[in-house]
Amino acid sequence: MNQRQHSSIAENLQQVRERIASSVALCERSPEEVTLLAVSKTKPASTIEEAIAAGQLAFGENYVQEGVEKVAAFAEHPAALVWHFIGPLQSNKSRLVAENFSWCHTIDRLKIAQRLNEQRPEAMPPLQVLIQVNISDENSKSGITLDQVSTLAAEIAKMPRLKLRGLMAIPAPENEYERQLAVFRQMTEAFEQLKQQYPEVDTLSMGMTDDMPAAIAAGSTMVRIGTAIFGARDYSK
Repeated sequence: MNQRQHSSIAENLQQVRERIASSVALCERSPEEVTLLAVSKTKPASTIEEAIAAGQLAFGENYVQEGVEKVAAFAEHPAALVWHFIGPLQSNKSRLVAENFSWCHTIDRLKIAQRLNEQRPEAMPPLQVLIQVNISDENSKSGITLDQVSTLAAEIAKMPRLKLRGLMAIPAPENEYERQLAVFRQMTEAFEQLKQQYPEVDTLSMGMTDDMPAAIAAGSTMVRIGTAIFGARDYSK
């Protein structure tokens, strides 16, 4: 069973990497321009171990407590793992993210940024952060509007324990490639404007299993892939 699961995750990762490679080739970008973030929420540590064995080092977690437990479980791992928090963040959970993760993708208000900055331990490098944009203006989604980005970015840039790296978005599901592309291009335009102001900005986190090719064509530098690597998620726990 373990051997079969191992080969399955390794094969899935290989297929995802090949999809990334073919997507970047179509738009004449380099594979090195796109980071693969394996979204491991609801998945046991054993499956993460198998992904690590297949060369994957960057992992995204959506739930604070589950993510903290996994960070702790792999704290002594010899591989240089990088843990990204990619879920909605409530202020009462901000300390756990500040103390355990390397990245937070979901900053969408000043209060959260301030708390993360205050709670980031001095002994750790600054927390790498992205501003989440609600690009499809969905009531159910976290994130700010595009016209609010520059104001929040200016505040984050003043915070010594945070390092602004760019933007993140989760667009509403679209089946048509051209419509996916149009939405992603709005994000890319905002990202390019942010880079003009802040030279350290280099990360545009967008694209998941179903819309990755369009995201890469539009300019994504980090894709968040879960299902295509680990299979369907188990929410029964």
